[in-house]
Parts: sequence; C-alpha cells; structure tokens
Amino acid sequence: KEKDLAGKTVHQGLSVYGNKGSTDQHAFVQQLREGPADFFVTFIEVLKERKKAGIEVEPGITSGDFLQGFMLGTSAALFQNGRPSLTITLEEINPQSLGALIALFERAVGLYASLIGINAYHQPGVEAGKRAAGDVIELSLKIQFQLKSHPEQQFSAASLADIFADTSQTVTIFKLLEHLAANGRVQKFSSDTPFSAEFKANP
Repeated sequence: KEKDLAGKTVHQGLSVYGNKGSTDQHAFVQQLREGPADFFVTFIEVLKERKKAGIEVEPGITSGDFLQGFMLGTSAALFQNGRPSLTITLEEINPQSLGALIALFERAVGLYASLIGINAYHQPGVEAGKRAAGDVIELSLKIQFQLKSHPEQQFSAASLADIFADTSQTVTIFKLLEHLAANGRVQKFSSDTPFSAEFKANP
C-alpha cells in the first residue's frame, strides 16, 4: 500500500510469489536461500496424494513422494542458511479444506493489515490497472477506425500518435498494431526498423 490509514506515505506490504514442486528451484529458491533475507516462506503440504493409489515412478516411490521430498529438502536447505519457514498441512484436498485454506489467508491479510495500519481492501492499484486496460481497448478501437476510414493509406505508430495528439501513447499504439497484424486484422509493411513499420486496413 502507498498510504496508511492516516494518509501517510509508507509503501508497505509483502511481495507474494508461489512455487509448485521443483518448478522454480533454479531461480526462485536460489534467491530465497542466498539472496536478501527479507521474506518468510509458507509451505503447504497435502498428505493424501489422490483418491486412488499413487502412481509409482520408480519401485516403491510415487510422484507424491518426490513432491514431499522436494518440500522437506527445500525447507532444510533454507533452514541451513537461516531462512525460517512454516508449514501448513492438509490431510487431503477437498472443498472444505481448500475453502478453509483460502479463508485462513483472507484473515491473515486482514490481521497483517491491521498490525501495520493499512486498509488491505482498498486497492487503488487494481482499479488503476483496470482503467488503464479499458483505455487501451478504446485506443485499439480508435486505431482500427482510423485505418478503416483511410483504407488506402499506411500509418506508422508515430503518425497515428500525432493524429491522436498524444505522442505519449506511441509505444502502446505500436504494440496494438503489432497485435492486430499478427492476428490478420490489419496489414503490416516492414521498414528499416521494427518501430518504423507501417500498417493499413485489410482490403
């Protein structure tokens, strides 16, 4: 959050990242173990692998055994470097246990927010992203209308930005044109540099 409940600028909050099994061991866990110690780790383990018998990937060892090995091994590796963690254990995944887990984290967010004096449920950053996405959609429609209104003319991103009297949108216009061209919705004419390519409406 940018501001606390008193309106003071604090830039407070936690960065949240997720990892399943060994998927991100080579980057994410490496950072946690040997990078800045400015985090805490929560492991979520499920004891029961599946409704049916687990599938062995080698004699006596199931894929669930490997996942548990990765979890316990990662926890031990973090502990060796003084990185604390906690583990939440679920007997099995079902609607009740999953709902309880979601409710737990919802309450943890509210509690943490109250401890540091912020409103966790006021999210202007989310609203800003939604508004910006809406603006981009409107800009895409303007681009398509401009090209269809001048079917014989070719436009670069820069020329469209000039027409719209908003040069701050040049890069966004270029990205939108590239997307439209890649999906066959406008024609693209390459130039010396990618950014100077020109586009026109389909015949």
